[in-house]
Amino acid sequence: MMTPYSQKIEKPWGYELIFTPPESLVVGKILHLKEGLRFSYQYHDQKQETLCLLSGQAKMTIDDNELEMAPLQGYFIKPMMKHRCQAITDCDILESSTKETGNTVRLQDDYSRGTETEEMRQQPNRGWK
Repeated sequence: MMTPYSQKIEKPWGYELIFTPPESLVVGKILHLKEGLRFSYQYHDQKQETLCLLSGQAKMTIDDNELEMAPLQGYFIKPMMKHRCQAITDCDILESSTKETGNTVRLQDDYSRGTETEEMRQQPNRGWK
């Protein structure tokens, strides 16, 4: 029998809901961003991901170019690509990615968080409060 899985991780900009179990080879999550808030301007040294706006309105910055996200369209982020999403209204963004290996390097962060390492991801709420 299959057991449903989800893990909610609170973030300063909202939360992420991971719906794939830790043993999965891929990661699926929903990022809920509160109106006006944004996640870090960041890049991943190993991870690649696709982001898709499910509801609400958001803008995205990719390598210093800003655009409004189109609903239900995929945005593929390769390793080393700088990126950030900001909620125009409360929004939900689907993220499909490779396993979270390596580092998430934060270039700018509204919440004074530094680079996220693999060790930090093992802590409750990934070391963030």
